[in-house]
Amino acid sequence: MPSTQTFDYESVDLTGKRSRGKVEAASEAAAVQLLRQQGLVPVSVSSAGSLLHRELSIPGLSGRTTLKDLAVFARQFATMTASGMSLLRALAVLEDQAAKASLKKAVGEVRADIESGVSLSAAMARHDTVFPTLMVAMIRAGETGGFLDSALERLAVTFEKDATLRGKIKSALTYPVIVLAFTALMITGVLVFIVPIFEGMFSKLGGELPLPTRILVTASHSLVWSGPLLLAVAVVGVVALRRALRTRPTVRLAFDRLKLRMPVFGPLFTKIAVSRFARNLGTLLGVGVPMMQALDVVGATTGNAVITAAMADLQSSVRDGQPMSASLGRHPVFPRMVTQMIEVGEESGQLSQMLDKVADFYDREVDSAAESLTASIEPIMVVVMGTVVGSMVVCLYLPMFTIYQNIQGAQ
Repeated sequence: MPSTQTFDYESVDLTGKRSRGKVEAASEAAAVQLLRQQGLVPVSVSSAGSLLHRELSIPGLSGRTTLKDLAVFARQFATMTASGMSLLRALAVLEDQAAKASLKKAVGEVRADIESGVSLSAAMARHDTVFPTLMVAMIRAGETGGFLDSALERLAVTFEKDATLRGKIKSALTYPVIVLAFTALMITGVLVFIVPIFEGMFSKLGGELPLPTRILVTASHSLVWSGPLLLAVAVVGVVALRRALRTRPTVRLAFDRLKLRMPVFGPLFTKIAVSRFARNLGTLLGVGVPMMQALDVVGATTGNAVITAAMADLQSSVRDGQPMSASLGRHPVFPRMVTQMIEVGEESGQLSQMLDKVADFYDREVDSAAESLTASIEPIMVVVMGTVVGSMVVCLYLPMFTIYQNIQGAQ
C-alpha cells in the first residue's frame, strides 16, 4: 500500500462555513479529492511538515482577493447556477459569504449592475483588480453559449491549480528567505555589539589594524547612517523597478527574458510560464472562446512578457492561416515536446484536451523542479552563511596575529 502523509487543510462548504483540520492521504491531489468527496471545497492544502517548508504569509495583505478566494467563489457560483438558482440570488449569497472585503464589495456592485440591465461579464469587467481577464473572458463565453455553470467549474479548477502552483514556489523560496534574513540580522548584531568591544581592546594594545579589520570597524561606525541609506536605496530601487516593469514594455520584456535565463531559477520559471500558457489557452478553447480572442487573453494573463510577445506573433500566423504549432516552434521558450503535442492536437481536433495534458505534465515538472530547487539551495545557503561568519571572525582575529608578531619581534 502507498504510504500516506498528513496534510493541513482549510475548506469551506456550500453554505460558506470555513473549517480547518488534518487529513491523511497519499498526496496533495488525493487530499483535495478526499475533501471534495466529503462535500468540502478546499481553500488550502499543505503538508504538515516543518515550518521552513511552509508558505510565507505576509501580514497586511490579507485583504486582497487571492486565487484561492476566486477558486472558492467560482466553485460555489457554479454549484448554485447549476442547481437552478437565479443569478441575482446566487450573487446575493456569494456577497454575504465573501470573506474578503474587496471581493464582497465587487460582488455587491456586480449584482447592482446586473439589476440595472448589464450582463454578468460586462459588470465583472468593471472590477479588473478583483476579477482577472481570464475569468471575464470565460464567463462571457459561458453566457453566450448557455453553459455558465460549466465555464465557472473550469475556472475553479484553473484557479485551484494555479494557486497550488504558486504555493509550491513560495514554499520552495521560504528557506532561503529565512536564511538570508537571519544572516542580515546576524551581520547587524556583530557590527553593533561585537565589533566595538574588539575595537576598544585593539586600541589599548596599540599597533595598526589590518585592512580587513579596518573595513569592518568603519562599517560598524557608519552603520547608523549607512544602514538606513542602504534600506532606502533598496526600497526606492524596488519601487522604480516595479514601476518600470508596469509602464515600459521593453524593460518588462528584458526582465522576463533574464528571468528565464537565470542559472538556477530559469528552468523553473520557464516551466511555470509554459504551464500557465497551456492551462489558460486550453481552458478558454474548452469553453468555446474563439482562437484569436483566446490568444489575446492568454497574452495578457500569463504574467510573462516573453509569452505575451509569442502570443502576438501567434495571432499573426493564425490570422494568415498557418497552424499554431508552426509558429510556436519559432520561439525557444516553448520546448519541442510542447509544439509536437499541440501539432497532434490540431490534427486530431482535440487541441483543448491536448493543452490540458501539457499543463498537467508541466505542473508535475514544476513540482519536481521546486523540490530539487529547495534541495540545491539549502547547501548553498549553508555555504553562504558559513562564509559570512568565517570572514567576520577572521577580520576580528587578524589583529591578534599582528600584535603577537610585533611582540615576538620586540623580544
